[in-house]
Amino acid sequence: MPARKWSREVTEHSDALDLEDKVFTKDDPAEIARSLKRSAEHSRRRKGTPLQSAMGMLNFYINRAGKNLSKTDHAKLERAKDELHALFEKQRAAKA
Repeated sequence: MPARKWSREVTEHSDALDLEDKVFTKDDPAEIARSLKRSAEHSRRRKGTPLQSAMGMLNFYINRAGKNLSKTDHAKLERAKDELHALFEKQRAAKA
């Protein structure tokens, strides 16, 4: 019997966000960030701000993937963090 992957279960069936399928495997960091932003903004179950929820899910994925994440993929997901901050900052500036 294969070992149960609780982190996979969280990623696929999060109580905080309904994620797009395979969002973390996309090639474009900006596309990953936009998808996480959409998911966080539409969630009614999140506990923090949309930015906190989206960033939390991204960090969770990076941390759980650990050594199994290639350097290229890790760098891509780190760039997605920057993109996520930029998207929310742009939104905040537009409201001001």
